[in-house]
Parts: sequence; C-alpha cells; structure tokens
Amino acid sequence: MQRIVPYLSYSDAAAAIGWLVATFGLRERLRYVEADGSVTHAELELAGDCVFLGSCQPVDHGPGRLPASHQVVHVQVDDVDAHFDRACRGGAHLISPLEDTPYGMRRYRAEDLEGHRWIFAQRVRDVSPHEWGAITPGEGS
Repeated sequence: MQRIVPYLSYSDAAAAIGWLVATFGLRERLRYVEADGSVTHAELELAGDCVFLGSCQPVDHGPGRLPASHQVVHVQVDDVDAHFDRACRGGAHLISPLEDTPYGMRRYRAEDLEGHRWIFAQRVRDVSPHEWGAITPGEGS
C-alpha cells in the first residue's frame, strides 16, 4: 500500500462505493459495516493504489450535509510512536491518542493548523479482513 492514502467521508458510503466502482472503475477491496448498516470503512483501488472511505456521522449540519472537514489524509510511517512524540512537541491538535486497532494498525489522529485531519499509522501486525469483521466483494453484506 502507498504511504499516503486519501480518506473520504460520505453521507452514504455504500452508495458512494457503488458509484465510484461503476463510474470511475475503482475496485472494491473490502468494507466494514456497523450493526446499523453504515459503512464505516472501505478500501477501493485502481491500478494498485488505494483510497479509503466511510460514512461520516452528521453533526448538526442539516440533512445530507457533511461537516466542513470531510476528508482525511492517511499516512503510513515507519515509527508511529516517534512520529506521535514529534507531533506532540510541535503542538499538533490531537483528535485521538495513540491506539492499537483491531485491524493491526497503531495510529493516532490529529488536525493541522487549519483543521485538516490526518491519521498517522504503522502496521504492527497482519490481520486478515475477516478477523476484524470486514467483508470482501462477493461475500454479501
């Protein structure tokens, strides 16, 4: 996977996936669906490169309106703990602390000086999509 991955939020990620596949020719690699049916994470690819996406949670912006920041840049780093320390020393506004995820990443989330959101992550263990609850195309929903 490339080191910098766009992460897009949609009010209806499932519809966006269908449209992006049909219209732009992206291929769905996997999706994670919550109990309420919302897609909170999906991965689409084209020619080996990837984009992440998911449904955003509306936050008093009115029906069908996304928050001002509805995209995230996902960056793979070699040492996320050292990167986190550097970000803290630099005064980054942290959205989440350093955490280990069920899908094998160690990550933290931050905003830059103008409110753009960033996720910095390091793969710390290999976990199949099935182990953390994602489905791959052809398995149903």
